[in-house]
Formats: sequence, C-alpha cells, structure tokens
Amino acid sequence: MSSLDSVRHQLEESEEKLLAKLRDVRRGARRAKDGRPGGPKPTGGQRVADTVAATMGSWPFIIIQSIILAVWIALNITAFVYHWDPYPFILLNLALSFQAAYAAPFIMMSQNRQQDIDRRSAEEDYQINIKAELEIELLHQKIDQLRETEVLQLTHAVRELTQLLSRAKIEPAAGVELPSEPAKG
Repeated sequence: MSSLDSVRHQLEESEEKLLAKLRDVRRGARRAKDGRPGGPKPTGGQRVADTVAATMGSWPFIIIQSIILAVWIALNITAFVYHWDPYPFILLNLALSFQAAYAAPFIMMSQNRQQDIDRRSAEEDYQINIKAELEIELLHQKIDQLRETEVLQLTHAVRELTQLLSRAKIEPAAGVELPSEPAKG
C-alpha cells in the first residue's frame, strides 16, 4: 500500500509543477495582452515585414495597383503621351518583377513570424488542455472516493441492521404477517 501512496504523491508533485508552470504561462500571456513587459516584442525588421505583408495583402493596395497598371497601359497604347513603354510593356514587366522580388521575402518573413506565434499559441492551448484533463481526472478520483465511502457506509449500515434483526425477535404487528421461512428439504 505504501508504494501506491508514493506513486500518488509523485503524481501530485508532478501535477503541481505542471500547474505552476501553466499559471506562469497564463500570467505572461495576460501581461503581453495588456501591453506590459513579459512577451517578446517584434524587432524593427519584423515590424517592417508585417507592415509590408499587411499592406500588400489589402484591398486598397490591390485597387491602387490595378488603377496604376490600367493608367500605364492606357497611356502607352493611346497616342496622348509619348510611348515610353510600347506594347510588350517590358518596363512594366520589369517594375512588377522588381516589386515581386522584394515583396516575397517580406511576406515570407511575416508568414514565418505568424507561424511561430501560432505554434506558441498551440503549445499554450495544449498545456491548458493537459491542465483541464488533470482537473477532470482529479474530479473523477474525488467522485470515486466519495462512492467508495458511501458504499462502505451503506455496507456497514446493512450489517448493523442485519445483526439487529437477527438478535431481536420481531413480533408481528396486528394484522401483519411475516413471511415464513421456506421448508428445508
């Protein structure tokens, strides 16, 4: 029985350590949400990458770029202005390639940073799920212990009543018949 108690004690110690760690994580997350120190602040490059990715992935950017492209093409097709970039629009292709070459690394950096944030969030969610599982397991243990205690008390009460019935002779009340014992054959 002592080995079972020591295993329970070790399990409780490990659970307490895990719960303390989870509390610290939650406090750090709350501080970061409140703007208090505790969470990692993005570097200048990370802020630039996030801003570029957010700007290039927005409808205003797409609309403005589409308008600029339409004006560029219209001015080079019509005869109103000097044709600085005739029909194959090589200069326009060069400008768009240049934009894509510089935008792609910024977007990738932003995506990698977001992936790291998502990974940390998933890790915290996992630890919270473990904590909830431990709490549920403890509740199950408490309920099982209560059931065992109740069954023991009921068994003890039944034994006491059985002993009282076997010691005392019960006289039937008026008009009530007690069942007779079956004949032993």
